[in-house]
Amino acid sequence: MKNLRDRFPFFKQNSALVYLDSASTSQRVDSALAAEEEFYLRTNANVHRGLYPIAEQATEKYEGVREIAKRFLNAPAPSIIVFTRGTTEGLNIVAQCWGRAHLKKGDEVLLTLMEHHSNWVPWQMVAKETGAVLKFCPLRQSGDLDYEAFEKMLGPKTKMVSITGLSNVLGTWVDMKKIVTLARTVGALVCVDAAQLVAHEPIDVQALDVDFLAFSSHKIYGPTGAGILYGKAELLNAMNPWMGGGDMIRSVSLESSEWNEVPYKFEAGTPNIAGVIGMGAAMEFLMEQDWKALQAHEKTLLELLTEELKRLPFVEVYGVQKWPTHRAAVSFNVKGVHAHDVAAVLGERGVCVRAGHHCAMPLHAWLKTPASVRASFGVYNTEADVRALVGALKQVNTLFS
Repeated sequence: MKNLRDRFPFFKQNSALVYLDSASTSQRVDSALAAEEEFYLRTNANVHRGLYPIAEQATEKYEGVREIAKRFLNAPAPSIIVFTRGTTEGLNIVAQCWGRAHLKKGDEVLLTLMEHHSNWVPWQMVAKETGAVLKFCPLRQSGDLDYEAFEKMLGPKTKMVSITGLSNVLGTWVDMKKIVTLARTVGALVCVDAAQLVAHEPIDVQALDVDFLAFSSHKIYGPTGAGILYGKAELLNAMNPWMGGGDMIRSVSLESSEWNEVPYKFEAGTPNIAGVIGMGAAMEFLMEQDWKALQAHEKTLLELLTEELKRLPFVEVYGVQKWPTHRAAVSFNVKGVHAHDVAAVLGERGVCVRAGHHCAMPLHAWLKTPASVRASFGVYNTEADVRALVGALKQVNTLFS
């Protein structure tokens, strides 16, 4: 999709580079970069504080992003859009602010084996404090979620299902409608780690009926250090804040403090104003796109890569990469060569991929490998990128043979 690639100034400066690491961080769309620059050049002032014109303009631009996010997620209201530093902070807010208050000894939180550490460690921390029990839904050999096992693991003690919408390692897509329907049979809440999902399909939080959903700006072609936590109003209103400081309070006395209203009670301190404004531009960029065309292009790239990798006997691919149950990312190893060595050699040849456990160590233990190489797609990738990767892998094999 050459016309979209032209929207990313990075590639004008690095025209020969093959970037296949968008699951880690995407490149920045021109409108997001421009929005940040305009803020710093024209309206650089703190929000919610100053009464002079540029401060009021900064606040207006910043708060306007909640309305953009409302449309992006089809949320009921902008007031239930909490600005965060990214998916990790959003998931920690849910675990710390909801989990600490509502979980007790013996209660269960249901996760899966393919969760990112950001959706694993916070629940571990809260479980140790509250006595709650973490349960992990297994995967099928194909890398798909075992929905039958998931249903059997639900019970009267299940209070929360916290789950990724799209695996950052295997590219496994999760049927969130099915997950929510099953969770409701036992009265459990559902929290979605949408860090990967949000860049690959439109999300309607009302249609899905999820209780919480978190994602990061830097996965959707926007700045780093910004993200969104969506939550149902009744849940957010009942939760106490996690971090204290400025802007999250209504009043402070020597003895106590009174919290601000949602969403501000979860947003302590001076925020990443420019980053949030740039994130708004990135969301608008995605809303302007033809999602059917984007997904058709991604399907073409996924099928091309998997077919080419099948022809390489020295490559082991993890999971069954079949659209639409698998998307966006392919993880593999070159037999007999450590993933880090593969990535380093590919990097020397101008092909950027991720290598390691991808913040998913339990999943890699299940795969019986300490690390893997991952290629992941963005809207700017082309078939030429895939062929460049395959050609470079052949050179890796020759080098280490």
